[in-house]
Amino acid sequence: MRITPCQAALAAAIALNLLLLLCSRLAPGASPRCHHPRRGAVPDGVPGVTVILRDFDGPDHDVAATARSFAALPGVPVLVAAEVSPYPPVPLPAGAAVLSLRPQPHRPPPRPELAVRTRHVALVPDGARAVPGLLRRMRDALEAASDGTVRAVAAAVGTRRPRCLSLEVDVKAWTARYGHAERQGDQKGDQKSDRHGDRHGDQHGDLCGALDGAPVVLLLRTRDLFSLSFPLSRPVVTSLSLQAAARGWRLLLLPAAFPSAPRPPPSPHALWRARSASDARRRALLEELGVKLEVLPDGSRRWHGCAKDTPRCFGTVRGQTPEYLVAGRWTPPCCLRALRATARHVLAQLEAAGVRHWLEGGSLLGAVRLGDLIPWDYDVDVGLYREDVPKCRWLARVAASGAPVEDPEGFVWEKAAEGEFFRVHFSRANRLHVDLWPFYARPGTGTMTKDAWLGHPQDVEFPERFLVPLGTVPFAGVLARAPNEPRAFLELKFGPGAIENPEYPNPALRRLAQDLGNKTEQ
Repeated sequence: MRITPCQAALAAAIALNLLLLLCSRLAPGASPRCHHPRRGAVPDGVPGVTVILRDFDGPDHDVAATARSFAALPGVPVLVAAEVSPYPPVPLPAGAAVLSLRPQPHRPPPRPELAVRTRHVALVPDGARAVPGLLRRMRDALEAASDGTVRAVAAAVGTRRPRCLSLEVDVKAWTARYGHAERQGDQKGDQKSDRHGDRHGDQHGDLCGALDGAPVVLLLRTRDLFSLSFPLSRPVVTSLSLQAAARGWRLLLLPAAFPSAPRPPPSPHALWRARSASDARRRALLEELGVKLEVLPDGSRRWHGCAKDTPRCFGTVRGQTPEYLVAGRWTPPCCLRALRATARHVLAQLEAAGVRHWLEGGSLLGAVRLGDLIPWDYDVDVGLYREDVPKCRWLARVAASGAPVEDPEGFVWEKAAEGEFFRVHFSRANRLHVDLWPFYARPGTGTMTKDAWLGHPQDVEFPERFLVPLGTVPFAGVLARAPNEPRAFLELKFGPGAIENPEYPNPALRRLAQDLGNKTEQ
């Protein structure tokens, strides 16, 4: 059957109409192109600001009044973002809606970026009150910033001005370092250099890496917010500050402020509950972002992980390459801290008991190279004379019974399951450890050997002359026993140039150059 041009045109028109009908039924309100943004894509949106309420808690929240205040601004949509709807239920004003963040088995996964249609978004804390024109001024300040690192503008909520801090996030070292940022002040017409030497003009405010001490409203571009891995994690300001610092972004803190709603003083129980919830959220956030150490502006430190009563931060090590190394990170600093404490304890016990011992393998390499553990190491190796084992009461008890022994300071001594050597753990829960390798002199050869060989390249016999007499090297804050010619000893174990040319334990799985950009360790 021959199809005429008129019949072909009619068929094409029918097919096009069916396609348009299908698109309109599948995506009400969408354009006839049936186009949906691909996952992860954030459109530029329309001019304006969307307010997101995220930081609120418990039945005493102020969500309804906060939403009413900002929804009263012309053309400002308000989203209440939460895993579950606020309880007790709150009457939201026109222009406000709940944005659910919790995945549910009968619904598609949440995609909050698709709920924001404006080019800018403001993250507003509970209890803030709107000021006509202030969101627009914040937006204008963001767009006028001449420094491309300024990706967010902040304004205080209430009468207290937050502290402006510098912040550096070292992802590889699991560490966030805070400092006192220099005040920028009014820079209009008189450009000044900040702490990094950058120059900024026509800005009114302070450049910060992080904010502390008072709630703030944060305004940023929608595409920047949703380019973050955890855009709506809580606490919001801490979460955004850490993620922004990891990307080299900074915040501009304006002198303007939003008023806060007056509230009666909380009861002691309510205050305790709020602080407990805040601390729990912060711990969960730092775990999520992989921050194990915070260095505060005064130099003090907050540790997250590797306590006596918690498991270590990584699992079983395969192929001499722990999982964090595969991910391009080095040993979590809390683990290094626990390893140092275990090493100092074991070395002190051996020294007090008169056991001849010395740093072995990678631990000696770290001591000679850095005076400390190698930054990516996961255990400590110590050699000792096998005939001296009975001198240490903990080793003697383990050797006699075969059962683990916990000493008064909570360190656990045991016989290793892998062979004829001993292991001392940080605690029963935390299995960070020091390996103790019993060596003995092979009769008539002057060569030190042992009965446990695990197949490591550096696991070799060596002349006893390296141990007679023993020397010392700085290690992890103490003076540790070591072979008398540590360089020669290490080059026998690892090969020439081992001290000057660091490398990961198993270069076949991952090389150091991958993480240093082909630069040698300083």
